[in-house]
Amino acid sequence: MSEPSAPGAVRLASAQGRWVLLTAVLGSGMALLDGTVVNVALPRIGEDLNADLAVLQWTVTAYLLTLSSLILLGGALGDRFGRRRVFVIGVVWFATASLLCGLAPHAGVLIAARALQGVGGALLTPGSLALIQAVLRPEDRARGVGAWSGLGGVAAAVGPFIGGWLVDGAGWRWVFFLNVPLAAVCVPVALRHVPETRERGARGRRGFDVLGAVLGALALAGVTYALIAAPNGGAGPGVLVPAVAGVLLGVLFVQVERRRADPMLPPAIFRIRQFSAINAVTVCVYAAFSGFFFLSVLQLQVVVGYSALQAGTALLPTTVLMLLLSARSGELGQRTGPRLPLTVGPLLCAAGLLLMMRVGRGASYFTDVLPALVVLGAGMVTLVAPLTATVLASVDVDRAGLASGINNAAARAAGLMAVAALPLLAGFGPEAYRSPDAFAAAFLRAMPLCAGVLVVGALIAWLTVRSDALRPEPGAEEPCHAKTTYHCGVTAPPLDPGETREDNASHER
Repeated sequence: MSEPSAPGAVRLASAQGRWVLLTAVLGSGMALLDGTVVNVALPRIGEDLNADLAVLQWTVTAYLLTLSSLILLGGALGDRFGRRRVFVIGVVWFATASLLCGLAPHAGVLIAARALQGVGGALLTPGSLALIQAVLRPEDRARGVGAWSGLGGVAAAVGPFIGGWLVDGAGWRWVFFLNVPLAAVCVPVALRHVPETRERGARGRRGFDVLGAVLGALALAGVTYALIAAPNGGAGPGVLVPAVAGVLLGVLFVQVERRRADPMLPPAIFRIRQFSAINAVTVCVYAAFSGFFFLSVLQLQVVVGYSALQAGTALLPTTVLMLLLSARSGELGQRTGPRLPLTVGPLLCAAGLLLMMRVGRGASYFTDVLPALVVLGAGMVTLVAPLTATVLASVDVDRAGLASGINNAAARAAGLMAVAALPLLAGFGPEAYRSPDAFAAAFLRAMPLCAGVLVVGALIAWLTVRSDALRPEPGAEEPCHAKTTYHCGVTAPPLDPGETREDNASHER
C-alpha cells in the first residue's frame, strides 16, 4: 500500500499521479463503453429474449432512470464518506450489475439489472473526475482533466466497434461481461494508489436529500412507464394512473426541494436566468441526441441490413469529429461568445437528422449515411464545448460543481424521456423493429420530431443566451475545467457533480 498523500498534493507527472489518472479513466470508461455498446446490441437482445420494442426501451431507460435520479446524491456521498471509497463501491456495484445483465434469463431480470447498473453509475461517475480534482495539485488539474477527457473520448469512440464485434461474435451478453475485467483492474489500482479525500467539514454538517432523490426517481419512473406502456395500453388505467402519479410526485418533489434547508436540487439556482436558459437548451439538445442514437442503430440493422459491427462502426464519424475538433470549438466559442454556436450547432444537428431520412432500404453508406453523420457531427462539435463552458460561467465559482451536476442530470433525464416518448409520438408499434417496412415508416416520422426539438433549442439559445456570457470578469481566473469535453454514450455534458464547492473555491485560491 502506497503512503497516503495530502489532498491536492500529487503531481500528474509523478507515478502516483498517473495511477490516479488511470483509475479515473478505467472507472469512467466502464460507463462510457456501456453507454455506446448497449444500443448496438438492442436488436440481438430483442431477438434472443423474444422481446418487443418496449423491452428495448426499458433496457435503455432503466439505466438512465436510476442514473439521472441519483447522480447528485452519488456526488454528495463521495464528498461525505470519501471519494475513493464511494467510487470503488460504485465500480464494484456496476460490475456486479453488469454480470447480472449478462446472465439475465429473461427481459425482467435484464431490466432490473440495468436499473442496478444505473445506481452503480451514479456512484462512480461523479467520483471519476472528483478523484482528479481532489488529489492532483491545482496547477496540474487542467492537464489531468484534459487527459481524462481525451482518453474517455477514445473509449466512447471504440465502444460501438467493440460492441458490434462482441454482438456478432461471442454474443450480446459479452457486452455486459466486458465490464467485469475492467473492474477487476480498476479496484485494486484505486485501493493501492489513490489517496482518500473528502469534503472538509462534511461530517455532521449536512444531511443527504434521500427523500428528494426517491421522489425524483419515482416521478420519472411513473412518467416513463406511462409513455412506454401507452402503445399497448392506450388511455387505460394502466397508463393514466402511473402518468398522473408521476406528475403528482414531481410536484411533491419540487415542494420538498423548496422547503428543505439543503436540497439536492436547490430551486433558487434556477432564478439565475442564464443558468435556466442553458439548461433548457441542454434538455432540447440531449433529448434529440438520445432519441436519434437509440433509433438510428435499429434503423441501420433492421432496415438497411447492417450487422451489429457495421452499425456500430457506421456511427463513428460523429465521435471522431468530437475528439478532433471539440477543443478548437471551445476556443472559438470563447472568442465569438456562446450565443452563435449554441444557435448554429443545433440547427446543423437538425439538418443532419433530416438528412438521415434518406437512409432506408438499399441506402449507400458513403452517399446517404456518411453525409448525414458528418453534418450531425459538425453540429455537435459546434455546440457541446460552448454549452459546457456556459453552464459554468452562468453561476458563481463556488456553485460551479452544483451547476455542472444539475446540467449533467438534466441531460440524462432528457435522454430518458426521449427514449420513452419518441416511439409513442412517431407511431412505432410494439413489433415495429421486427418489420423493416414498419420501422422505416416510423423512423421517417421520428427524425423530423427530433429535428424540431433541436430547432426549439436553437431558438431558446438565440433569444436567451448572452453573447458575453463567457467573458471573464476583470481579474477572474478561468475555471480549470472549462474547456474539457466528456463523452458519455455518444456525447454528454463534460461536467461532473463530484466536485464540491470547496474544490471549486480551491481553484481560485
